Amino acid sequence: MTRFFFHIAYNGKNYHGWQRQVNVRSVQEVIETLLAEVLKMPTITIVGCGRTDARVHASQYFFHTDLSFPLKEDILYILNKRLPDDISVFDIIEMEGKPHARFNATERVYDYFIHTFKDPFYKDISSIYTDEKLNLQKMKDAISLLPKYEDYRAFCKQPDLHNTTFCKISSAKLLFADNGKKLRFRISSNRFLRGQVRIIVQKILDIGSGKFSIHEFEECLITQRRAKLIKPAHPEGLFLSKVSYPFLSLPQKGAFVSLANSWQEI
Repeated sequence: MTRFFFHIAYNGKNYHGWQRQVNVRSVQEVIETLLAEVLKMPTITIVGCGRTDARVHASQYFFHTDLSFPLKEDILYILNKRLPDDISVFDIIEMEGKPHARFNATERVYDYFIHTFKDPFYKDISSIYTDEKLNLQKMKDAISLLPKYEDYRAFCKQPDLHNTTFCKISSAKLLFADNGKKLRFRISSNRFLRGQVRIIVQKILDIGSGKFSIHEFEECLITQRRAKLIKPAHPEGLFLSKVSYPFLSLPQKGAFVSLANSWQEI
């Protein structure tokens, strides 16, 4: 059996997340169904590098599968021709040994995009928050606390589903473009918990608008006690944007590359 890594991207608007679930459309189900048809197999199982929530995007995503036969040279063309327009396959890589798409990933990067004005062209790839009185310095100060702590139980949707709520956040920053009308929260870690990024983003926005204090935010990090209201930010602005392995680190492709340019750190 040979293990293949697939490098893909998807717009999550029309999907109930990556993972296959009963009675809902997922990215995994669409890909597995097509692969089985193209490869003439009764079924096929693919293993993704992580989960994404409903309507969340991935500008870079990896999954693996094991096959007992070589892939045809035109398989990349065939898959992209038959997949929906909101899923793309960039690369198919034959691996040595049995590296794991999920467990061997050493770093994941998420980007959350915010625009503060109504724009029909951003509505599916960025979340609109029209509060123009956001205190960006307070938001930045709160974000700077994130790499100083490791237990993120307070910012997890369902902490008891995880064996551990520890995450090693290596970087967290707030960036802006278009004179502050567009914001981008970027965070890197070895792993993330369910709903963690969106919950953090909402709390950062609450700090910016004066509904939550930096002190309360750090208290959650220190005590691991969840805030009274765990409300995640909208899913549309969230991208899983980079996944790295000790043996594989590919550049991002597609329109996200231009979307991610021209930002300045606050």
